[in-house]
Amino acid sequence: MESQTGAPGVASGASGRIAISGRTAAEIADSVRDLVDRGDLGPGDGLPSVRALADDLGVNRNTVVSAYGQLSRTGVVEGQGRAGTRIAGHAPVAQEGYAPQGTLRDVASGNPDPALIPDPSDALYAAGGRPVLYGEPVIDADLEQWARAWISPDTPDAFALTVTSGAVDAVERLLAQALSRDDAVALEDPCFLASIHTVRLGGYRAVPVAVDDEGMTVEGLRAALDQGVRAVVCTPRAQNPTGASRSAARAAQLRDVLADHPYVLVIEDDYYSLLSQRPFHPIIGPGHRRWALVRSLSKFIGPDIAVALVASDEDTADRLAMRLSPGTTWVSHLLQRVAHALLTDDAAVATVARAGAHYARRNAQFARLLSERGLQVAAGDGLSLWVPVAVPAGGVRDSLARRGWLVRPGDEFRFADQAAVSHRLRITVHSLTDAEAATLADALVASVEEAGGDG
Repeated sequence: MESQTGAPGVASGASGRIAISGRTAAEIADSVRDLVDRGDLGPGDGLPSVRALADDLGVNRNTVVSAYGQLSRTGVVEGQGRAGTRIAGHAPVAQEGYAPQGTLRDVASGNPDPALIPDPSDALYAAGGRPVLYGEPVIDADLEQWARAWISPDTPDAFALTVTSGAVDAVERLLAQALSRDDAVALEDPCFLASIHTVRLGGYRAVPVAVDDEGMTVEGLRAALDQGVRAVVCTPRAQNPTGASRSAARAAQLRDVLADHPYVLVIEDDYYSLLSQRPFHPIIGPGHRRWALVRSLSKFIGPDIAVALVASDEDTADRLAMRLSPGTTWVSHLLQRVAHALLTDDAAVATVARAGAHYARRNAQFARLLSERGLQVAAGDGLSLWVPVAVPAGGVRDSLARRGWLVRPGDEFRFADQAAVSHRLRITVHSLTDAEAATLADALVASVEEAGGDG
């Protein structure tokens, strides 16, 4: 490689010698992105070493390290140790929901039970009526009245209300209105797959915060704040994938830590709200300036009714409205009316309550089956179980697949250390019969033993 101080560096790419330019980390990273966008660099193409590119550009090596770090965090490149840094491929990323069609019994999806989602037929019929025109209020009046009564007890101050197309949409827009590329965001580790994707695609820097049986840890949050995070995304109960719910004592400790950081955006993703068997303990204190409580309706009245309610401080709400205005200015009033009709219908509300109790009961029953077979599991809260295994989860997954079961290894939910080996499985068992649950429990124990023997 030719070296010329102040001149662009070169990287071996698809069309030979490719110029990388820039004097700052952001400029260098943008230059590589441009080369990828134009097709001059493709999956597997190598980038210069940090030392070589720094010499070529006449910049400090730490500048190149920072640029490569930005590219790595957003999935543009991947480090391969002594093999250097290469343009990342386009391998499919893990997603929630049904797996591709196959012969395996799917207990990996994390989906609610369709039989326990209220029938929307009558609500759909009732949602008609006067059409909504441009310039009208974006929130359906009846839904807003219901939502304010529901959310008010769980917020520290008066709040503004926004409706988004689900929780993922809310979190993405909340982060976008508050952050710039490479800003730091505290995420639970392990955490919800969509949160990992949202942060990576936004170009933010994810800072891991550990989760224990009481939720996000105090030490983890304090360390993340010390690293300068500008936003915190957390789950108050039924944390996905662990099933952990925040205790009152833990919530108080976290509020104390956040009291010294009132301008850090705190997003509480209370996605499981009406299904949860645990109380809500907020970490947003009365003096906190930037906050949002997000409650999606998808898990209990149906993922296809893509509605989430966002309570927040006024400034955050104004910024969120600005993020909505260039594209989807409002969520369909038809969907909002359907949501309100279901949330205020006695039969639908009873179905939701029955669903929450069913998920908790089936998880507890399966946890007992595993405990009887020597695998100690805490049932937690939520749609799935977080099952500890004494061997690498990938091996157990493969062994279970040979026995006809599809499960999800814990590696997919982690982001802090991609090289670390997970010893957890997330399993969704609420749709199984008693006989099927016993068969799965036997298969899981046998697969752990088999994977241990292979190791």
